[in-house]
Amino acid sequence: MGNATHFSTKERILGAAEELFAQHGFAGTSLRQVTGRADVNIAAVNYHFGSKENLVNEVFRRRMDDMTSQRLALLKAALEQHSGELEPILAAFVEPALALAQDRHGGGAFVRVIARAYAEKNDGLRQFLSDHYGHVLREFGKAIADCVPGLSKEELYWRLDFFSGALTYAMADFGLIKRPHGISEAAHRERAARELIRFAAAGLRADRNK
Repeated sequence: MGNATHFSTKERILGAAEELFAQHGFAGTSLRQVTGRADVNIAAVNYHFGSKENLVNEVFRRRMDDMTSQRLALLKAALEQHSGELEPILAAFVEPALALAQDRHGGGAFVRVIARAYAEKNDGLRQFLSDHYGHVLREFGKAIADCVPGLSKEELYWRLDFFSGALTYAMADFGLIKRPHGISEAAHRERAARELIRFAAAGLRADRNK
């Protein structure tokens, strides 16, 4: 019983923090607001997280750990089953992210939290993400580099940066192309993934001399 209560309190705090960070940003959200939304006292937040900065980090970890494991599993399968092919590697990076964005259990709020992270330039969070998830980008970078051997490392990383930005934009659903009436979310997501992969593959393969 104790473990279930422990788990649910921690999850309630994370869920409340995610919603508030999405609405008000990191700087604009107080721990008092989080405790009010989660219906816990400040001691519970301090016990589970220790600080507001760590709470921010854990909101990301809760979503990113699952997405990361999915990405790496799909990358491994792509390299084993489609050796030398660029598109399956890009799909391994794109599809788990778009699935997360459409997760009915707060996925939309988390995407807004990502947008806040871009807007607020939170150095502590940036360092946390680099330390914990930088290896994922490096693994994908290496796999993609093997498919586009003509690119210098600098050119590759410019293109990967633009690819990541385009994926974030697609996750946020800010784009001009809204889900057409009568098309399911899953079908729309598959179309978005397909178009983004095609676009990114063309960009990564583009002749650098033109």
